[in-house]
Amino acid sequence: MKLLNFSLSLFLLTIAIVPAFAEDRSFYSPVIYIDKEKSQILISTSATVFYIEVPDAAKPHMDKLPISSLVDFVVEMRGEDKPPLIKTWKVKSGESTCMYFNGTECK
Repeated sequence: MKLLNFSLSLFLLTIAIVPAFAEDRSFYSPVIYIDKEKSQILISTSATVFYIEVPDAAKPHMDKLPISSLVDFVVEMRGEDKPPLIKTWKVKSGESTCMYFNGTECK
């Protein structure tokens, strides 16, 4: 019984110490609005409208995404208190000088 209690305590301590891993998700969505001041892009999917955050590396390129263009965004889900963070994007319809952002540069 002591071993079981010790094992359970060790398991719970490990869960508390090890950070949760962020989940990556893909959203295929039109670009609804680009908020340059807050570095966020408004998108929609499955009848939900929400903002995704633009990382520092992508900020110079966010203006290159045309409104209403369909884009495949890969984002890092960071929990309920923070908007998803863009990792990559691929413009699927519409013209842009940044058709593909790989996380560090446009192509």
